[in-house]
Amino acid sequence: MATVKDKRSIEFDRTGFKDEELLDIYKKILKPRLIEEKMLILLRQGKISKWFSGWGQEAGSVGTTYAMKDDEYIFPMHRNLGVFTTRNVPLNRLFAQFQGKMSGFTKGRDRSFHFGSQEHKIVGMISHLGPQLALADGVGLASKIRNEEKATLVFTGDGGASEGDFHEALNVASVWDLPVIFAIENNCWGLSTPSEEQFRCKQFIDKGIGYGMKAVQVNGNDILAVIKTVQKIAKEMRKNPHPVILELMTFRMRGHEEASGTKYYPEGLQDEWESFDPLTNFTDFLKEEGVLTDEIIETYSKEIKDEIQSGLDTAFAEDEIVPSVESELEDVYYPYEQQVIIADGPKSEKRHVDAVQDGLRQAMERFPELVIMGQDIAEYGGVFKVTEGFVEQFGKDRVRNTPICESAIVGAGLGLSIAGMKAVVEMQFADFVTCGFNQIVNNLAKIHWRWGQNADVVVRMPTGGGAAAGPFHSQSNEAWFFHTPGIKIVFPSTPYEAKGLLIAAIEDPNPVMVFEHKFLYRSIREEIPDDYYTVEIGKARTVAEGKDLTIITYGLGVHWAKQYAEEHEDISIEILDLRTLMPLDKEAIYNAVKKTGRVLVLHEDCLTGGIGAEIAALISENCFEYLDAPVIRLGSLDTAVPFAAQLEEQFFPRERMSEAIENLLGY
Repeated sequence: MATVKDKRSIEFDRTGFKDEELLDIYKKILKPRLIEEKMLILLRQGKISKWFSGWGQEAGSVGTTYAMKDDEYIFPMHRNLGVFTTRNVPLNRLFAQFQGKMSGFTKGRDRSFHFGSQEHKIVGMISHLGPQLALADGVGLASKIRNEEKATLVFTGDGGASEGDFHEALNVASVWDLPVIFAIENNCWGLSTPSEEQFRCKQFIDKGIGYGMKAVQVNGNDILAVIKTVQKIAKEMRKNPHPVILELMTFRMRGHEEASGTKYYPEGLQDEWESFDPLTNFTDFLKEEGVLTDEIIETYSKEIKDEIQSGLDTAFAEDEIVPSVESELEDVYYPYEQQVIIADGPKSEKRHVDAVQDGLRQAMERFPELVIMGQDIAEYGGVFKVTEGFVEQFGKDRVRNTPICESAIVGAGLGLSIAGMKAVVEMQFADFVTCGFNQIVNNLAKIHWRWGQNADVVVRMPTGGGAAAGPFHSQSNEAWFFHTPGIKIVFPSTPYEAKGLLIAAIEDPNPVMVFEHKFLYRSIREEIPDDYYTVEIGKARTVAEGKDLTIITYGLGVHWAKQYAEEHEDISIEILDLRTLMPLDKEAIYNAVKKTGRVLVLHEDCLTGGIGAEIAALISENCFEYLDAPVIRLGSLDTAVPFAAQLEEQFFPRERMSEAIENLLGY
């Protein structure tokens, strides 16, 4: 493509465009510019707090959206106002969103373009930029599985393309032949960092060969070229699903956001690029063609400005939000009332791992829209053989081997949910979830609270130690997620709970993390129902009744507590298995405390900052008058999990249980 110095105006090719369509396109590119003009005035007046400008980049936003079908998803970024206006998002709601009003799309909980709208098939970004690319993969996957013949388009920038999420999403899309257009707005700068400090390749289309996908570059300021290019790409991928890199060459005329300014631009650079202004060039071209007149411009401008003012008047007139704690808490999760399913039929003895497999298989049979994804889970059956035989029963569309890319797969799971499907994502080991951490805590957990979109995703987490697997395959990391509102966490301790809680998690339209203890997989067995059943999420289980001491625990800790109780029959021990860590069954905790007055909170996770600390605090705040001794927490050492068996045994709290209980009873 010609550089700025080679070419100072845009030569449009109107082939295939009638006059009426050209006027419609003109009106669509004019609208975001007039909104921008108004927003910049309001910003100077202090009536809005922040503005991310897409001035000079409107052709990319408007052109791509114009070329896509209305029922195809688009994933914009914060400079893509033209996506929202071309999809006819009501301006009063758009402005209410900017102002933090209740009629906006996030009820005042997020700002600018950090929202989505199922009605308009728009999915907004989070500030981390790259993660949205994987969500587009998920939507594209849903379209492909359903044979819908739809394309999906997702935006990123030359700065965002430096993130690992960019590589993961493009790699997955290529491996799976997903119908996704990756539109990279190459506007030469990432905030104040020029392109030569962002990447070393000459242009982003050079990356196409590395991903094994087609790559197309277009003048991002030539709206007709953008439209025709996207129409051609989308038409091809609807019939023959495959991903495409679309590089939109453009320039960011204003600052990253208005407060940051543009002082870092070399002198004269903005003047050079101003000659490529997409609106000015298109206006001049249409006048030359005899399609546009000053009278038409005046008519369109007045109509749009009136619409803008009307939308602003409505948004500004709306009352400020009256905060409601109840409302804020209610929206953390998608509304859902679980109906517990009881199985009364025959039972079979199953190991913990068999119960997990049984539950997952029966859920796949019941929910044809359910897709499971993970490393080596297809023909190999997963490292723990949970999905062995699933490919033969359910096929490769629904049982998907993934590249080693936890972030992209969690994001793809969320994309499937956005498209109305269900996803189960397996972390090969819970330790590896760090590579998908951002998607879980910032996307899955917050998306319903932000704009009402549920995340129907289950993340399976083979967890815990006891197998001498060392510091990267043995961690208990449930506390990392316990602190994050919007996630549900279950941690079964028996085969019965393992099957019932997994199925319940899959039924639940909210994001649920299911921690499955690896040591328990093949070390315990139990007779459980053969039929489909569920266990209630959010309800603890009394394992043993007692009057001297209460042990509150979960996972492997339940078996440690049971073993201790069996070896000390002279002590009457109440054992409470939490089963669900979030939401906590506080009532069951308080009742168990009141029964004995002495409490040990036990978990395999490291002691400091563990879930036991929260439980101890709750007990102190709500059951202080019932206590006969201080609440004692018992967890593993505050170190990483060691490899050598004798060191690992020392790491665990089991050997320290006797001393802790003796101190508790002797207080």
